[in-house]
Amino acid sequence: MIARKILAAGAALAMLSSNVAQAQEVAPNDLLLATLWTQRSVEYKANALTVFALAQIRLDQALADKSWTAAPGEQKGDFASLPPAVILDVDETVLDNSLYQAWMMRTNATFSTKTWNQFCADQVSRAIPGAVEFTKYADSKGVKVFYITNRDASTEKDTRENMAKLGFPMGGNVDTFLMQGEQKEWGSAKSSRRAVVTKDYRVLLNLGDNFGDFDDRYRTGEADRLKAYQEDMAYWGKQWLMLPNPTYGSFDSATYGHDFKKPVAEQRKAKWDVIETWVGPK
Repeated sequence: MIARKILAAGAALAMLSSNVAQAQEVAPNDLLLATLWTQRSVEYKANALTVFALAQIRLDQALADKSWTAAPGEQKGDFASLPPAVILDVDETVLDNSLYQAWMMRTNATFSTKTWNQFCADQVSRAIPGAVEFTKYADSKGVKVFYITNRDASTEKDTRENMAKLGFPMGGNVDTFLMQGEQKEWGSAKSSRRAVVTKDYRVLLNLGDNFGDFDDRYRTGEADRLKAYQEDMAYWGKQWLMLPNPTYGSFDSATYGHDFKKPVAEQRKAKWDVIETWVGPK
């Protein structure tokens, strides 16, 4: 009997040791905390709801003010009488793609157009909290909802179907999805696509999660980005509303010169090099 108890205790210890070892074998990943916060935290959900609640308030203000535009660089001429519209980015602004981020972590993969397009084709992106409700509110007010996204034009059908299933306004007989590469001049910078919208609409609001959703000067160094942000100060929180996205974006690549060919170790060192720190206890 004693021998059996000893054997059972030994087996239990071995199993515990195995479980501890397996837990310790989980490789560190730069995406873990940001993806966990985006996917699981009530803080992220509350933050997104706050932004879209403010968007509804700003929308009503903009409808009442005919001089209001959220496209200062593209809105030309006498635009006061044009029908109203809002512009939203798609990824991490109205669609939550944290499932793709989690897949990259679990497979130790990095972003690639091939796997990203396959993810888009699966149509499993979820709605950001508050996004469907806000876009439906805008649509109910007679405001045309445009989506300017850097998803490739080849993913437009899948993107539309994913968003339609979630309840987003689709635009009726107007093409409201302006994809990267859909026209020859439509690269990653978005001003040329905003200009298409402003020909026929007064843009009331612009919502995004990346500096590049608002200002084409996003792919510069950190100092120039800060300068551009400060020059745009009058628009933040009023015509321009930013959603949180700590998982990826130009804030990240600015630290290593937006050179995606650099090895991951060099990218990580560049981030460490710009982080400011407390000197520590004396």
